[in-house]
Amino acid sequence: MIKVLVVDDSSFMRQELTRLISDDPDIEVIGTAFDGAHALKKIPVLKPDVVTLDIEMPQMDGLTALKHIMISHPLPVVIISSLTQKGAEITFEAIQLGAVEVIPKPSGTISLNIKQQKQEIIEKIKAAHKVDCKKIRRIAPPAPVVKKYPPMSTECSHIVAIGVSTGGPQTLMKIIPQLPGDLPAAIMVVQHMPPVFTKSFATRLNSVSNLTVKEAEHNDIILEGHVYIAPGGYHMTAGKNGKHIEISEEPSGTLHRPSVDVMFDSLVKGQTKQLTGVILTGMGKDGAAGLKKIHDKGFSTIGESESSSVVYGMPREAANMGAVDFVLDKGDIASKIIELVSRGSKV
Repeated sequence: MIKVLVVDDSSFMRQELTRLISDDPDIEVIGTAFDGAHALKKIPVLKPDVVTLDIEMPQMDGLTALKHIMISHPLPVVIISSLTQKGAEITFEAIQLGAVEVIPKPSGTISLNIKQQKQEIIEKIKAAHKVDCKKIRRIAPPAPVVKKYPPMSTECSHIVAIGVSTGGPQTLMKIIPQLPGDLPAAIMVVQHMPPVFTKSFATRLNSVSNLTVKEAEHNDIILEGHVYIAPGGYHMTAGKNGKHIEISEEPSGTLHRPSVDVMFDSLVKGQTKQLTGVILTGMGKDGAAGLKKIHDKGFSTIGESESSSVVYGMPREAANMGAVDFVLDKGDIASKIIELVSRGSKV
């Protein structure tokens, strides 16, 4: 049984979250708190497995509470934040402090919206529960960089496709800034993340990277030295010629949108000359089947190791399918990408 503490200044939201979360037989809400200070008093007494945490609260806000939690009582924390640009920027501060998952806070018709999010809330609580707390302590973000190269304008012949979920922002912050600005390849990233947050994350990642990082837009030309982050709520694929980005809500029947498998499949079916597949930390199996297709076509594939994965779910599934050529800690993945791009991805 997963024990959850719900923290939110809205009594209505506390009641709704408690009711919805408790519908799952594997989860029990063992308490609620109305602000950060109240939560800090309850954590050592109730000993929850997971905390859901609002950001904007009176007296002690979510960021301040999170700092104390990660120092005194390291726990998996799921942030429930306003779906606004300001809310997204604050939420990424929370991710840097150690939060492991993000759920957009419903607005407007709260009851209706939150019912629609029920499955996502439950799924992310379960993902958070699998997190090794030793791997989610505060991570110092890389310092902002002055890009040494102007944005490249050369259409690429090599695409590095990356799929990632729980723990992904911290992991990508470790990998992407290590890559050189003149990398002769483009990088396409599917990170399971809600709308708005992907744009804020792309901006944050761009500020600390030599590569040009952006939230992908429909019909973007795929250029060397660029990183394209799939927008939350949409699939990202490569066109049949492998030269431009396509953004769509279809297919609609996938568990995740964006989906790693959908991106990987499009690259396998397209005309990409060189391809490297990478699967990183995350719960579930999205991307495992797609990575196997990349592997079976003769291209190189990388899977994050269990020792460095925040949640060893997606990489495990891929490894069990025989889809992974190189199993690496996240600190070694950037150098392997550089090596594969420099010599061509074929095994």
